[in-house]
Amino acid sequence: MEIKSIQDQKIWDSFVTQHQHTFLHSWAWGEVNKKTEEHIIRVGAYHDNALVCVALVIVVAARRGTFLFIPHGPIFKSKEYLHPALKALSVFLGSIHKKYNASFLRISPLLEDTQQNDALFSKLGYRSAPIYMHAENSWVLPLDKSKDELLAGMRKTTRNLIRRGDKDGVEVICDHSDSNLKEFCKLYNETVQKHGFTPFSYSFLRTEIDAFNDSEDPNISARLYLASWQGHILSGAIIIHYGNSAFYHHGANSLLHAKVPSSYALQWQAICDAIEAGKEFYNFWGITKSENKKHPWAGLTLFKKGFGGMNKDYIHAYDLPFSHKYLIPYGIDSFRMWRRRV
Repeated sequence: MEIKSIQDQKIWDSFVTQHQHTFLHSWAWGEVNKKTEEHIIRVGAYHDNALVCVALVIVVAARRGTFLFIPHGPIFKSKEYLHPALKALSVFLGSIHKKYNASFLRISPLLEDTQQNDALFSKLGYRSAPIYMHAENSWVLPLDKSKDELLAGMRKTTRNLIRRGDKDGVEVICDHSDSNLKEFCKLYNETVQKHGFTPFSYSFLRTEIDAFNDSEDPNISARLYLASWQGHILSGAIIIHYGNSAFYHHGANSLLHAKVPSSYALQWQAICDAIEAGKEFYNFWGITKSENKKHPWAGLTLFKKGFGGMNKDYIHAYDLPFSHKYLIPYGIDSFRMWRRRV
């Protein structure tokens, strides 16, 4: 197994879209991180000169210490290459970590949450990460039915609110101009104040949208949606089209006119557009499996599940320590996770 740098966008995106459903390992996502002052490494594992695994590695310079991070990856050609490719990749990154002053490697792979996969990482020296980096429980809607069938498969309340939004005159536009992104950011900041999460900046969101729309592949794009009612912009979303899926990556809602079903109208429009674009899945992104109604994601989870679909559970993030300095970020992340508890 040989690790080599990959500099060809077509080779990269072709491999990722054939073997996994995630835009967080796309070429464009690497560009987003590069343009927002993160160093990135794109490498592939080759067996008999054939590409069997790719890994987007982001050098994260955090306050708690620098580390290497692989988002929703590595991506493997098949299960038979999982162990040898991961082993080769781990050795390679372990050999260069001093160059970046990284104390550990963190990976968030899209692998099934099974004892077998847990054992694989343990054998290679990994330990369970004290915190998650990306959603490990997602809600996905297959788009293999007609629009009428999709509506029939929704929760009754969701279906009625979609229809009410149309009846009440909710208008949905799809346009990623600067003026519309600024309107989205206004809603986004309202959402941040309500739920207390760390927001992405206007600059980051502009970079993300542009990076995906700069692709020559018509199946890759970033779409900005805004839903308005009687001249008031009430909901917004950034949807990423990559491979065979559309991903609901960012969402925002106004605190005003909460009873107007703008978010339902917006999501239904985004789903219909994904169908028209030939996508096979609409990924609503993260949900909680907790049944605690006071959980911060309880309302959002109920909203997403109302559209129908299925749950996707992935293995928890893993860390590979490179030095004793890992104990510092491990302790900080453990405390952060403790504070998130519900």
